[in-house]
Amino acid sequence: MIKIYTNISQGEAWIKGYFGCLPTFVCVLGFTETALIPGISAAGLTPEDRKYTACADAEYLYFGAEHQPQYALPPLTAGASPVIISRAVVADLKIPVHIFNAGLPQVPAIPAIDLDGTVAKCLSQGAAMSIDAVQHLLEQGLLWGARLSANLTQSYLVLSECVVGGTTTALAVLEGLGVNAGGKVNSSHPVCNHEQKWAVVQAGLANLPPTKDPLALVAAIGDPMQIVVAGMAIAASRSCGVLLAGGTQMLAVYALIEAIAQSYQLPWQPEAIVVGTTRWVAEDPSGATVDLAMNLNSNIHDFVHKPTLLATQLSFADSRYPQLQAYEQGFVKEGIGAGGACITAHLYQNWQQDQLLAAIEAQFEQLIRFNNL
Repeated sequence: MIKIYTNISQGEAWIKGYFGCLPTFVCVLGFTETALIPGISAAGLTPEDRKYTACADAEYLYFGAEHQPQYALPPLTAGASPVIISRAVVADLKIPVHIFNAGLPQVPAIPAIDLDGTVAKCLSQGAAMSIDAVQHLLEQGLLWGARLSANLTQSYLVLSECVVGGTTTALAVLEGLGVNAGGKVNSSHPVCNHEQKWAVVQAGLANLPPTKDPLALVAAIGDPMQIVVAGMAIAASRSCGVLLAGGTQMLAVYALIEAIAQSYQLPWQPEAIVVGTTRWVAEDPSGATVDLAMNLNSNIHDFVHKPTLLATQLSFADSRYPQLQAYEQGFVKEGIGAGGACITAHLYQNWQQDQLLAAIEAQFEQLIRFNNL
């Protein structure tokens, strides 16, 4: 149920080390006005819908389908929100969940931990956030990473995200760090809109003053989630395992971890950290996730570590629901740590394909029954 795509021996050791362990699941919410560009993302039909995607997903992750939401799940071009996958796992296996607001346009209708962050402006301006805001979010990430990992010395932390437009900010940060990522990131579209992303990123980079400081880079062209998760992972890796639950967004976070640790002399444990996603991301023919992970080389920073990339082998080919089958056609693919949640289900309770599919379909049936779809 878990395939290791890079660093095979390190991946095997990580999986063996945390088999049977109950993890803690974290979701960091953020927003970038890059998401308001028409067509940039399929995580919500319209730019207006996409303003509320993170709040809606967080509410569903926390409460489930029976709750009458303040923010309903947004309509999608096709498929169903990946939060259904994550909710099925954390609810059925009673995995502790913590949700953080790193910077949203509105307050989520759940007991989220507010990091006093900021919404990022569109990265094309080259001035997404203030450097003070980014430094504050890094400090919060380091603080909470240490706090959350304190009782997990024999287990691991799952760090997931919800940032609409986040693969575009991921591309920007990777390129800004000196990583050749053009044409390699993923998208919620069935065929990635590489040209559109590249044009936005090139505009942002053109407005970027020369810098080797990764915090200045995130301030210019990043989003608030990236810096929080990087800080959390750095601190948590010192005492427990870390599963960066996501696709190319988490590869960008991994690159940031490396650059921040070098630039600010922060100790971390690379062997404690893996990136975990879905098969739909890892094997997406319109992206190059595995190639990106294997070749995370920077011409600006001296990257010595390469991420270990895992992916759940969950399939929706035999699902009764066309909204789930749509994942097999390349829609949605990942989000809210869906891939990481499935990896966790296998590690913790040895769930196989049938158990995962049954739990996810039961969750989807609840969604239909309570008319939240």
